[in-house]
Amino acid sequence: MAVAVAVAASAGACWFLVRDTLYNSLDDTLRQNRVDGDLVAEMAQRGECKASGPTVVYPDPGSRVLKLSIQVVDPQGKRCVIGGEPLKVTEDDTAVADGRSSESAHDAKTADGTDYRVITYPLEHYTGAVTVGRPLAEVHATLGNLTLLLALVAGVGVVGAGAAGLWVARTGLRPVDELTGAVEHVAVTEDLTVRIPAEGDDEIARLSRSFNAMTAALASSQERQAQLIADAGHELRTPLTSLRTNIELLARSDETGRAIPPDDRKALLASVKAQMTELAALIGDLQELSRPDTGPAKVQVVALHTAVRTAIDRARLRGPELTITAELAPWYVRAEPPALERAIVNVLDNAVKFSPPGGTVNVVLDRGELTVRDRGPGIPEDELPHVFDRFWRSPSARSLPGSGLGLSIVARTVQHCGGEVSLRQAVDGGPGTVAVIRLPGAPTPPPGDPTAAA
Repeated sequence: MAVAVAVAASAGACWFLVRDTLYNSLDDTLRQNRVDGDLVAEMAQRGECKASGPTVVYPDPGSRVLKLSIQVVDPQGKRCVIGGEPLKVTEDDTAVADGRSSESAHDAKTADGTDYRVITYPLEHYTGAVTVGRPLAEVHATLGNLTLLLALVAGVGVVGAGAAGLWVARTGLRPVDELTGAVEHVAVTEDLTVRIPAEGDDEIARLSRSFNAMTAALASSQERQAQLIADAGHELRTPLTSLRTNIELLARSDETGRAIPPDDRKALLASVKAQMTELAALIGDLQELSRPDTGPAKVQVVALHTAVRTAIDRARLRGPELTITAELAPWYVRAEPPALERAIVNVLDNAVKFSPPGGTVNVVLDRGELTVRDRGPGIPEDELPHVFDRFWRSPSARSLPGSGLGLSIVARTVQHCGGEVSLRQAVDGGPGTVAVIRLPGAPTPPPGDPTAAA
C-alpha cells in the first residue's frame, strides 16, 4: 500500500507537471504569433465578420504551421469571427475587451465542443480585444498517451513491489518460522538437542544463536542434574547398604537371642554411627550444592584472615596429632560468611585427612592468596584436572571417609566470590599437595571489625 500510494503520487505529479509544461508552451506559441490588431479591427468595422471562416494558417517563428481561430470581442461580449471556428466568449475575454484585464489565457470550446486554448489581448487603437485560439487535440493526445504510460508503469511497479515485498517478507520470516517450530518442538517433546541454523549477523540470526545457546545450556544443566542424581544415588547406596547390614545383624541377634560378642557389638555400633555421620555429611553437601546462588543482599565484607583462623581451630580439633602453622596477613573479601568458612574448612579437612600422623600443615594468607600445604601422599598429575568434579575421588582415597563433594563446594564458593582455586603438587619436590585460593580484596574492612587494626 505504501508503494502504491507513493507511485500514484509520483505519477500524478508527473502528469500535472507535463500538462502545465504543454499548456505553457502552447501559450508562449500563441503569444509569439499575435495577429495584426489594426488589420483585424478594420475587418471587423467593415463588417467582414462571419459565423465561421476558413482556417487561418499562420507560420510561427519556429517554422511550424499553426491552424488558428481568430475573432474580435467587444466590451458587450459580442464576437466577430475573422477566421477559423467561432469560440465561446467568456467573462475573461470580456474583461480584456473593456480594459479590466491586460491579457487572458484560458480554455474555450467551439459549438461542436472542440477544446481550444486561447489568448485574448486588447486592441491597441480600437475598443475591444482579439482572441486567438488553437485546438488542444495534440495536447490531449499527448496527455492521453502519458496517462496510459504512467498507469502501465505504476501498475507494473506496484505489482513488482508487492511481489518483491512478499518474497522479502517470507525470506526474512522463514528463520522465525523455524525458531517457532523449534520452540514448539521443545515444548512438546522436551528435546533440548534441537539446533537452528544461524547465518548472518542480523537480529534473526542473533535470536537463533541465543536460542541455540539457551537450549545447549539447558541440556547441559539437565545432563549435570541427571548425573548428580545418579552419582548421589550411587554414593548413598554404599553407606545405606552397610548401615542396613549392621542393623539387620543387631536385630537378628535380638530376635534369635544369640548375643553378639561385646567387642563385635561395639564395632557394629561404631560402624552404624560412622555410616550415619557419613550420610549426614553427604546430605549436607548435596544440599549445599543444590542451594541457589546467593543474592547481593547476603554478600558482605568478610575478614578472610578471621575466617581462616576459625577454620584452623576446627581443623586442630580433627587432627590433634598434627602441627598446623599459620601466617595470616589481614585481607578482606566480599562473600557470604557461612559459605566462605565452609569452603576453607573443606580445604583444611582434606589437608588433615591426608596428612600422616605427626605431620605438618602450613597455612599462609598473603595479599588475598591462601595457601594450604600438607605432607600427605599427594595427587598424581593425571588426577589433578578431576579433583573439583562432583563425587570424584582418587582411587587411593576411596577407603577414606568422605563424599567427594568437598572440593566441588570449595570451587563453587570461590567462583561466586570472583576468585580462583587450584591444587598442585609441592614445588619443592617434597611430599604433599598445595591448595591455592585467590580472592579479590574488598575496598574497605567492615565497620567495627575487631581485627581491622591487626
